Amino acid sequence: MKPFIVRAAALVGDIAALVFDTLKEEELRKRLSESGILEVDEMTGKEFERFLDIHFRKLGYSVILTQDSQDYGADLILYKDGLRTVVQAKRSKNPVGIKAVQEVAGAVRHYNGNKARVITNNRFTENAYNLAESNDVELWDRKTLIEFILTAKKCK
Repeated sequence: MKPFIVRAAALVGDIAALVFDTLKEEELRKRLSESGILEVDEMTGKEFERFLDIHFRKLGYSVILTQDSQDYGADLILYKDGLRTVVQAKRSKNPVGIKAVQEVAGAVRHYNGNKARVITNNRFTENAYNLAESNDVELWDRKTLIEFILTAKKCK
Protein backbone atom coordinates (compact mmCIF):
# COMPACT_ATOMS: atom_id res chain seq x y z
CA MET A 1 0.00 0.00 0.00
CA LYS A 2 1.06 3.53 -0.62
CA PRO A 3 2.02 5.63 2.44
CA PHE A 4 -0.89 8.04 1.91
CA ILE A 5 -3.44 5.22 1.86
CA VAL A 6 -1.92 3.67 4.99
CA ARG A 7 -2.08 7.02 6.83
CA ALA A 8 -5.66 7.62 5.63
CA ALA A 9 -6.73 4.14 6.76
CA ALA A 10 -5.13 4.74 10.17
CA LEU A 11 -6.91 8.10 10.45
CA VAL A 12 -10.28 6.52 9.61
CA GLY A 13 -9.61 3.88 12.28
CA ASP A 14 -8.75 6.58 14.83
CA ILE A 15 -11.94 8.52 14.01
CA ALA A 16 -14.06 5.37 14.31
CA ALA A 17 -12.51 4.58 17.69
CA LEU A 18 -13.16 8.15 18.88
CA VAL A 19 -16.82 7.99 17.78
CA PHE A 20 -17.21 4.60 19.48
CA ASP A 21 -15.63 5.92 22.71
CA THR A 22 -17.90 8.99 22.61
CA LEU A 23 -21.00 6.81 22.19
CA LYS A 24 -19.87 4.56 25.07
CA GLU A 25 -19.29 7.64 27.26
CA GLU A 26 -22.76 9.04 26.46
CA GLU A 27 -24.33 5.64 27.19
CA LEU A 28 -22.48 5.45 30.53
CA ARG A 29 -23.52 9.00 31.51
CA LYS A 30 -27.16 8.22 30.68
CA ARG A 31 -27.08 4.96 32.65
CA LEU A 32 -25.47 6.63 35.68
CA SER A 33 -27.85 9.58 35.48
CA GLU A 34 -30.86 7.28 35.59
CA SER A 35 -29.51 5.00 38.34
CA GLY A 36 -31.04 4.73 41.77
CA ILE A 37 -29.75 3.36 45.06
CA LEU A 38 -30.06 -0.29 44.02
CA GLU A 39 -27.86 0.35 40.98
CA VAL A 40 -25.42 2.28 43.18
CA ASP A 41 -25.06 -0.84 45.32
CA GLU A 42 -23.74 -2.72 42.26
CA MET A 43 -21.39 0.00 40.96
CA THR A 44 -17.63 0.00 41.11
CA GLY A 45 -16.00 2.71 43.18
CA LYS A 46 -15.09 4.64 40.02
CA GLU A 47 -18.66 4.41 38.68
CA PHE A 48 -19.93 5.72 42.03
CA GLU A 49 -17.60 8.72 41.75
CA ARG A 50 -18.88 9.41 38.20
CA PHE A 51 -22.46 8.96 39.46
CA LEU A 52 -21.90 11.60 42.15
CA ASP A 53 -20.21 13.90 39.60
CA ILE A 54 -23.26 13.75 37.31
CA HIS A 55 -25.75 14.34 40.12
CA PHE A 56 -23.83 17.21 41.74
CA ARG A 57 -23.63 18.91 38.33
CA LYS A 58 -27.41 18.63 38.02
CA LEU A 59 -27.61 20.61 41.26
CA GLY A 60 -25.41 23.41 39.93
CA TYR A 61 -22.02 22.39 41.28
CA SER A 62 -18.77 22.58 39.37
CA VAL A 63 -16.99 19.27 39.90
CA ILE A 64 -13.44 18.03 39.52
CA LEU A 65 -12.80 14.30 39.72
CA THR A 66 -9.36 13.66 41.17
CA GLN A 67 -6.93 11.24 39.57
CA ASP A 68 -7.23 7.57 40.44
CA SER A 69 -4.01 7.35 42.40
CA GLN A 70 -2.27 9.86 44.64
CA ASP A 71 -5.56 11.70 45.18
CA TYR A 72 -4.55 12.59 48.76
CA GLY A 73 -7.83 11.21 50.10
CA ALA A 74 -10.27 13.04 47.84
CA ASP A 75 -12.36 11.69 44.99
CA LEU A 76 -14.28 14.83 44.03
CA ILE A 77 -13.79 18.53 44.59
CA LEU A 78 -17.08 20.46 44.53
CA TYR A 79 -17.41 24.18 43.91
CA LYS A 80 -20.58 26.16 44.62
CA ASP A 81 -21.42 29.50 46.22
CA GLY A 82 -17.74 30.29 46.74
CA LEU A 83 -17.14 27.11 48.76
CA ARG A 84 -14.81 24.23 47.96
CA THR A 85 -16.00 20.89 49.34
CA VAL A 86 -13.64 17.92 49.33
CA VAL A 87 -15.44 14.57 48.99
CA GLN A 88 -14.37 11.02 49.72
CA ALA A 89 -16.78 8.59 47.97
CA LYS A 90 -17.14 5.14 49.52
CA ARG A 91 -19.37 2.69 47.67
CA SER A 92 -19.26 -0.17 50.10
CA LYS A 93 -20.97 -3.40 51.08
CA ASN A 94 -19.86 -2.81 54.68
CA PRO A 95 -20.20 0.09 57.13
CA VAL A 96 -17.58 2.79 56.57
CA GLY A 97 -15.06 3.33 59.36
CA ILE A 98 -12.58 5.97 60.45
CA LYS A 99 -10.14 5.53 57.55
CA ALA A 100 -12.39 7.45 55.13
CA VAL A 101 -12.81 10.25 57.69
CA GLN A 102 -9.04 10.42 58.25
CA GLU A 103 -8.39 10.56 54.50
CA VAL A 104 -10.84 13.36 53.76
CA ALA A 105 -9.76 15.34 56.85
CA GLY A 106 -6.22 15.38 55.42
CA ALA A 107 -7.45 16.02 51.89
CA VAL A 108 -9.46 19.09 52.86
CA ARG A 109 -6.26 20.78 54.00
CA HIS A 110 -4.31 19.60 50.94
CA TYR A 111 -6.94 20.95 48.51
CA ASN A 112 -7.57 24.13 50.55
CA GLY A 113 -11.19 23.11 51.02
CA ASN A 114 -13.81 24.82 53.13
CA LYS A 115 -15.69 21.62 53.89
CA ALA A 116 -15.04 17.88 54.03
CA ARG A 117 -17.59 15.18 53.27
CA VAL A 118 -17.68 11.39 53.07
CA ILE A 119 -20.52 9.89 51.04
CA THR A 120 -21.47 6.22 51.18
CA ASN A 121 -24.27 3.96 50.06
CA ASN A 122 -24.02 2.19 53.43
CA ARG A 123 -23.79 3.48 57.00
CA PHE A 124 -20.93 4.67 59.20
CA THR A 125 -19.46 3.11 62.31
CA GLU A 126 -19.82 4.86 65.65
CA ASN A 127 -16.07 5.59 65.62
CA ALA A 128 -16.42 7.22 62.20
CA TYR A 129 -19.16 9.52 63.58
CA ASN A 130 -16.99 10.40 66.59
CA LEU A 131 -13.94 11.23 64.48
CA ALA A 132 -16.03 13.14 61.92
CA GLU A 133 -17.50 15.31 64.65
CA SER A 134 -14.10 16.26 66.07
CA ASN A 135 -12.71 16.99 62.57
CA ASP A 136 -15.75 18.85 61.18
CA VAL A 137 -16.34 16.21 58.49
CA GLU A 138 -19.87 15.86 57.12
CA LEU A 139 -21.08 12.25 56.74
CA TRP A 140 -23.69 11.29 54.14
CA ASP A 141 -25.04 7.81 54.80
CA ARG A 142 -27.44 5.75 52.68
CA LYS A 143 -30.52 7.76 53.74
CA THR A 144 -28.87 11.07 52.89
CA LEU A 145 -27.60 9.66 49.59
CA ILE A 146 -31.13 8.56 48.63
CA GLU A 147 -32.47 12.04 49.43
CA PHE A 148 -29.65 13.56 47.33
CA ILE A 149 -30.46 11.25 44.39
CA LEU A 150 -34.15 12.12 44.52
CA THR A 151 -33.40 15.85 44.66
CA ALA A 152 -30.96 15.64 41.73
CA LYS A 153 -33.42 13.61 39.65
CA LYS A 154 -35.93 16.48 39.93
CA CYS A 155 -33.40 18.71 38.13
CA LYS A 156 -32.96 18.21 34.42
